[in-house]
Amino acid sequence: MTDDTLLQGRKTALIIIDLQNDFLDPKGAYARGGAANPAAAPLPPRVAAVARAVKAKGGMVAASQFTLWPDAAGLPMVSPHLRALRPFLRKGDFAPGSWGQANVDALHGLIDVAVCKVAYSAFFNTQLDWVLRRAAIDTVAVCGIVTNGGVASTVRDAHMRDYRTLVLADGCAAFGEERHRTALADMRNVAEVIDCADFIRRLA
Repeated sequence: MTDDTLLQGRKTALIIIDLQNDFLDPKGAYARGGAANPAAAPLPPRVAAVARAVKAKGGMVAASQFTLWPDAAGLPMVSPHLRALRPFLRKGDFAPGSWGQANVDALHGLIDVAVCKVAYSAFFNTQLDWVLRRAAIDTVAVCGIVTNGGVASTVRDAHMRDYRTLVLADGCAAFGEERHRTALADMRNVAEVIDCADFIRRLA
């Protein structure tokens, strides 16, 4: 491998987008509402393997947790567009500190920092950028769900913040293969798209 393809392990962070119980578990909110995403089912063990490789090289593993904060009455504050898309969301879904908001069991013990997010990007109104810069991270690899939503928004925000940005193509999933492939093609304008195995090989 040439020097420009290698990745400095200690300066690299894996950012895992929204691999949470309420999204992925058969008992979670999305499965209950009929919005399960079969394409995302293989992601947790695959992403966990990448996370272990990053940690072995001294890098950081960060995860976002989509969160529905409760109002004064305890009801989730859901944005209008999401309410229209997912009318089944109810009290307790994605609540802070809940089982549903938690990352899936496959990632247990692998996450160094988790941030609660309320929109698509893991950088929007979170402390992710501060933490990464404090840890001297200059390269991020993004994976998770969904490719054309949280992943794409996080990738673009990372690019605008001048991180070297990669997307793990087989570490992401969308609601439909066409959406997944279209999103990956679009992200090639701002990031390098590679697969998980290639990313692990390139960690120095």
